[in-house]
Order: sequence, then C-alpha cells, then structure tokens
Amino acid sequence: MSQEASPSPVLIRGEMVKAPEASRSIMKASPGARVVPGENHHRVLCKQVSIESPSKATKETVFTFEVPMPPVPESGARIKVVCAGVCYRRRDSTLRRDSSCDSATARNRGIRDASLFPGYEVAGIVDALGENVQEDGEVEIGDRVIVYPYDGIPHGYAEYISIPETQYLLKLPVGIPLPVASMLPTGALWAMNAVFDAKKHVDSLHAEIEHERDKVKVLVVGTGGLALWALRLAIFYFGHEHEKVQVTVATLKDEGLADVAADYANQFNVVHWDEELHEKALIERTLDACKGPVDIVINFGTTTRSLLRSLQCLTRGGIVFIGSDASDFLIKKFQRQCEDSRQKIEAVEMGTYEQLQQLVNLVANKEIEPPPYTLFPAEKAQEVIRKMLRSEVNGRAILQFTDLV
Repeated sequence: MSQEASPSPVLIRGEMVKAPEASRSIMKASPGARVVPGENHHRVLCKQVSIESPSKATKETVFTFEVPMPPVPESGARIKVVCAGVCYRRRDSTLRRDSSCDSATARNRGIRDASLFPGYEVAGIVDALGENVQEDGEVEIGDRVIVYPYDGIPHGYAEYISIPETQYLLKLPVGIPLPVASMLPTGALWAMNAVFDAKKHVDSLHAEIEHERDKVKVLVVGTGGLALWALRLAIFYFGHEHEKVQVTVATLKDEGLADVAADYANQFNVVHWDEELHEKALIERTLDACKGPVDIVINFGTTTRSLLRSLQCLTRGGIVFIGSDASDFLIKKFQRQCEDSRQKIEAVEMGTYEQLQQLVNLVANKEIEPPPYTLFPAEKAQEVIRKMLRSEVNGRAILQFTDLV
C-alpha cells in the first residue's frame, strides 16, 4: 500500500521499514484518471525488495525498503507490479554464472540482456499514463502488460515502476496468466532468439546436406527455465522436421525433463552431465547420446568449463551460441581452438519486440507450454531464496506483490 514518506526512509535487514504513523496516508487516484492529480511522488512511498546473493559475511539476502513512488513520465506509464521472477545479484565474477539469476553487464549498448539481472521479469497493471500519451493508444489504464527489456529498464522488485515510453509495453491477451507472462520478456525471449539463430544455421545446413537421411544435430546445454524454454521452442520450430533434426539436452539435473520428454513423445534425447565424472567420460557420454558430434550447440550455462566441453562435442565447422554477457571474453579465450577446428562461437542478443509479441501469442494460444513455476508472496522473499539454495522450489520462483487479476 502506498504511504506518505517519513523524513528519511531507513533500511532494516529482512524487514520493511515503517513510516511514522502520523505521517502515513493512503494515496487515492481519481477513477479513470491518466495521472494522479496533484500527486507529489516524492512524498509517497512504495515497497521495494532487494535480493542479494548469499555470502559468508552475512546470512541476510533480502532487504526491503520504502522508496519514493516513481513519477509518471510524460510520454510513458507507471506500472503496478503484480509478478516478478526471482533472481539474485551475484557479488563475484559474472563469468562463473550458471543460471539466469546472476548480474552481468551487457556487451552492447541499447539492449540489456535482462535475463541476467534481478527483478526484470515483470508483469503488472498500467496504473497511470503520462499526459502526452494519446487517448486512443495501444495501452490504457488497467491493462495487463509486460515490459520489453530496453536499456535502463527499472528494477522490478518494487510495487511500482515507471516506463519512459509506452512503446516498451506489450498488452497481454486474456488467455495468459500474469505469473506466466512475467517469465516471457527476459529468459524466454532470449531462448527464443537463440532458437531463431540456430534455425537459420539448421536451414543453411539442410541446403548443404546431400542425403535426406542425414540429420542436423542440435545440443541444448543448461539447467532451469532457460533450457526448458529453449527445448519447447526448439521442438515447436523443428518438430515438423524431426526426420532431419535431432535435439539432445545436456543438463546437470533432471528438472522435469523426463516429464517433458514424455509429453513430446520422446522427440529429444537427454544426457546427464554429472560434474563428479571426468571430462573425458562426460564427453563420451554426450557423443553417445547425440550419436556423434553435433552441428549446433545452444549453451545456457556459459562457464569456461561447459563451453570447452561443448566445443569438444561439436563437429568440425560447427557453431556454439552463447549469451552476449561474457561473449567477448569467451570468444577471445577460445579463438585459437576455434580457428584450428573451423568452429565458431556466436553471441545471442536479446530478442526483438516483435519476437516477444509472437512468444506471447504462442503461449496464450497454448501452442507452447510454459515451464513450471511456483508463486510466492513478496514478503516471503527471504524464505524463497533459502528454498532455491536447497533446490526445494518446483520450477521458476515468482514473487507476487498484489492480487492476481
């Protein structure tokens, strides 16, 4: 609930700071108003949650603040956040990341690989529109929306966020729940673009293959939601070509892949990467599952070790797709090896707004089934992180800030 500010908000680890009772009041907006008349956003507070990675120095990982209510941009909108995907911010090197929950710096200015940033998987309701927004625009107050991950996108673990231009908002169809929608603008969109890039290479290889019985082999490497999104998207776009494309998933743990395989009539193979095994044994296991070297690798667990393993499973002249966050370093590190093997490492950027629209429609029309998720109240964030560290969360963890609509 929005409240008037105390002279200076104070942080208390793991708890929300309360403003003095005498200074608290409820903000009220006129029904249908495009902006709140006379609103002084510096005097109004809303809740924001900050989630940090666990460390030996402190056991606390979740901090809750009261921050000023964000203003309504003249050509933009203020969004009331309903759902936000849970990630945490690493304090150490981004090159050690194993999931989409780590912090990194994007390689290119303009579009941020938001799947690597905490709180950028957001779905919510349009709370107010700027005075320069057209009355007959594509979004209206009360619309359910997600936010395309533009450069400078605000932190999503807050009750309200401001978006400078309405062009970054995508109105949701009725058939898609907000928790599912919150997974789409970042990880799912990046996975979609990776599959699109891979499909271009698949089509190119098909044109070069002389015998129809030959298959293009694709290896998807990773764990969690990214790999599951990529798998579902790959089956959707390659499924009709199952006689020409073979998909294999390499994962550290099952994470429901057996159930997914059954749902899709075992249209893909699964290989378990047990990190306790020697590299040679893991490579042999992967080559056996893939029935030889693969033509394409989509690597979502871009550590130096996993990338080296991927290259050793790759055929001569093959290509590995990785995230753009650490691509400069990794491409340079493996440059000589790639040159000798005529292999290529290519960075995958965040997908386009049009791809996000297409992804929303595919999920809303039930053409693609989203990975599992578990919904938690925002005030349970500390408990959620503990469960994530113990692998006790089924699927994607999503924080809920207000009632679903």
